[in-house]
Amino acid sequence: MAQSVKLADDIMAVIRREADLHSRSVAGQITHWVRIGREIERSGAFDHARITAVLEGRLDTTHLRAEEEAAWLDGFTETMGAPSEAEEAFFARRRALGRGVGLDAAGELVHAKDDAAA
Repeated sequence: MAQSVKLADDIMAVIRREADLHSRSVAGQITHWVRIGREIERSGAFDHARITAVLEGRLDTTHLRAEEEAAWLDGFTETMGAPSEAEEAFFARRRALGRGVGLDAAGELVHAKDDAAA
């Protein structure tokens, strides 16, 4: 049964470009990449369970082989690039109280009232 998923615009742009280059539909390109990803995880070139353990903090990154470290870094970068629900709630509370919510390019504290004016 077909399922709908939401993907970021930048990801969709890459998918569309690759689909056009390889004469595939968008769905065909996504399916192709899913199959490749699954086979890589199963290939033995790296242990996906070890990468997951590092992302969960159960294993130190120094225990990863080079291939595993590259895959871990991709996952880590993606995870750290977006705030968690707890972080969003924390900063929403700070904004509501008019407290500092971050730093500007000069390293100066930005307050909620300053942030709203921008």
